[in-house]
Amino acid sequence: MAKVKVVDTKGKEKGDVDLGLSADVSPSVLHRVVVAEEANNRQGTQKAKTRAEVRGGGRKPYRQKKTGRSRQGSIRSPLHRKGGVVFAPVPRDYSKKVNRKERRLALQAAFATQAEQGKVIVVDRIQFDLPKTKSAVELLNSIGATGKRVLVILPAYDEVALKAFRNLRHVEVRTAPCKTTKDGEQAKAQGFSTRDVLVAHQVVVSKDAMEAIKEAWS
Repeated sequence: MAKVKVVDTKGKEKGDVDLGLSADVSPSVLHRVVVAEEANNRQGTQKAKTRAEVRGGGRKPYRQKKTGRSRQGSIRSPLHRKGGVVFAPVPRDYSKKVNRKERRLALQAAFATQAEQGKVIVVDRIQFDLPKTKSAVELLNSIGATGKRVLVILPAYDEVALKAFRNLRHVEVRTAPCKTTKDGEQAKAQGFSTRDVLVAHQVVVSKDAMEAIKEAWS
């Protein structure tokens, strides 16, 4: 089980929190989930025309013999300029299905791995009075989150915090997952993915977001 220190906005330690997670998950599960996430993000809207779809070529371009040139039946052939494409790509669905249990295990393993390597920072509160980038930079510098790729996880959507971080190219802001409501309505979609956690050099989580994550995974 991984334990992470809790710090305030000035970087002073205020105790620790037990994540209750384990990184003992098969690497194949992590690989399968990340590949599925990448595939599901593909639009699959690429399209090129075959020789049956390009314009022109209703007649033979020139006679069959006695021209000294190769035999051609249509200018829509792939051999011609502006002709059709051989095995042209068409719109398709690249999405892959992954079991909910596997997806949850992979996400927990990714989070636990980053925590064991000391890349997870839990902050007691991430909140800004005004959406200023200067305030966001001061917070990251105070808690030591100076990596090239930082993932910030908030307990819920916060427009002020989002605007404060959005000018920082190396920072990605996500929200904590939520459970399904008792009424059966689907709660908000999970804000961060397994890949988001794995590629981050540092993960900054507010204490409330950490509690929400633990509750969603319980």
